[in-house]
Amino acid sequence: MTTAPRFRIATPRQWSIRMYVNRILSIGLLSMVIGLSPGSHAADMSVPESIPEPVLAEKGIWGAIAYSVADNRHGFFWGADKRDEAESTALEYCENADGKNCKIITVFRNHRHWNDDDGTGFPYEHCAALSVGKSVTGGALSWGAASDETRQKAEDKAMSLCGGEGQACKIREWVCT
Repeated sequence: MTTAPRFRIATPRQWSIRMYVNRILSIGLLSMVIGLSPGSHAADMSVPESIPEPVLAEKGIWGAIAYSVADNRHGFFWGADKRDEAESTALEYCENADGKNCKIITVFRNHRHWNDDDGTGFPYEHCAALSVGKSVTGGALSWGAASDETRQKAEDKAMSLCGGEGQACKIREWVCT
């Protein structure tokens, strides 16, 4: 007497395990077919020629002051991650204040970390100031802008560049990062 072959019905857990094993085997087979073997260097960052040279980035927290001499308008920004961000935002704020000929007059930065020296030579001066005085010959206002390690030093430099009390200079704006 012959008996009919018996089929065993797999439980859901057994079925799940079989599917998982089949997927793993399929992925391994596929990776070998397309060339991602363990000996492949496709993404091996330990191979020196595959590591790109880093671009020299200026580190720090950036700030800038923009000023329009023609109409005595200014704008400033501090807290930017990049120098160009600080400059473009300061220019935008100056233009939003109806400045017609806004120019960046000083850029400064602060350390994000104490070991931020990036080797560019650009100083870490944490504060900047803009001083504006009375009109000089030709109707243009005298002004000065400077950055330094402290607010007081930046203001003193800006006042000196403006012409000091002889030109009735006053600090228009100061900012520290």
